[in-house]
Amino acid sequence: MVVELLALPNLITLFTTFIILLLFTRRCLPLHRRRYNLPPGPKSWPIIGNLNLIGSLPHQSLHELSQKYGPIMHLWFGSKPVIVGSNPEIAKAFLKINDAALAGRPKFSAGKYTTYNYSNITWSQYGPYWQQARKMCLLELFSVKRLESYEYMRKQELHAFLHELFNSKNETILLKDHLSTLSLNVISRMVLGKKYLEKSENAIISPEEFKKMLDELFLLNGVLNIGDFIPWIHFLDLQGYVKRMKALGKKFDRFMEHVLEEHIERTKDVRDYVAKDMVDVLLKLADNPNLEVKLERHGVKAFTQVRKKYQLCVFFRESTVFFKYLICLI
Repeated sequence: MVVELLALPNLITLFTTFIILLLFTRRCLPLHRRRYNLPPGPKSWPIIGNLNLIGSLPHQSLHELSQKYGPIMHLWFGSKPVIVGSNPEIAKAFLKINDAALAGRPKFSAGKYTTYNYSNITWSQYGPYWQQARKMCLLELFSVKRLESYEYMRKQELHAFLHELFNSKNETILLKDHLSTLSLNVISRMVLGKKYLEKSENAIISPEEFKKMLDELFLLNGVLNIGDFIPWIHFLDLQGYVKRMKALGKKFDRFMEHVLEEHIERTKDVRDYVAKDMVDVLLKLADNPNLEVKLERHGVKAFTQVRKKYQLCVFFRESTVFFKYLICLI
């Protein structure tokens, strides 16, 4: 028995050494891998690949690398191979000519924890679900008729915005804060049916919490999480992003459940109810038996999140003339 106990550490050491050698051999001697004619790129380091070359502004880092290695280059982000295109011709080849072959999405932590396990159009994999989601956006959520039906909301909020500025007693006005509030008020009315930046009794969330939650969603969907590129250290969550994603996902789910229940209660006893906002439209689509892929409740919540981002772009595009008028007044 004593001899067996003494031999146990040696066996563990031998087993660990064997695993390391196996991994090293697979990384350095890819004899059985399919060989590709890869574009040029910098030499990669073990484990981290070329992540050491990516600074705090990734687009600038990639631009500098493209000046050295050309308009198309090959990088390693941890254990993930990445092909980077840096001119219009390459972008056309990626996004138009070979669109179907390159339409898949990487399964990053942000999509898993903040969008109900890749349930929205941004993170879902290319296939029947994504194709149906795209069709829903084009024909239902962002059709010309639908966007025109929300025009009165944008005009009302812009009028309230200008009125607030006109009656402001402060000599110095920080437009950034006012514009942020304006955009969020418009988006929340168009998507959720009411403004969540105004204090009200029995509110499920305060205006400050609502704004902070959206800021966190934007941030965490754009960060570079090391664990996504080096999977075997993912569980360590070295940057703390996954913990924040999980916490944000729980907050959003609680908020979205409240929003859905409000909308369902409002339409429950009304015949031929006309959709007033995008949550109404999504709930109506979820009840449609003719959908190729059924839109589940978590899908409705995930789509509502991405709508906020898209509506921000639509709002600023259609409001350019008002801001030009405001600048002239100032």
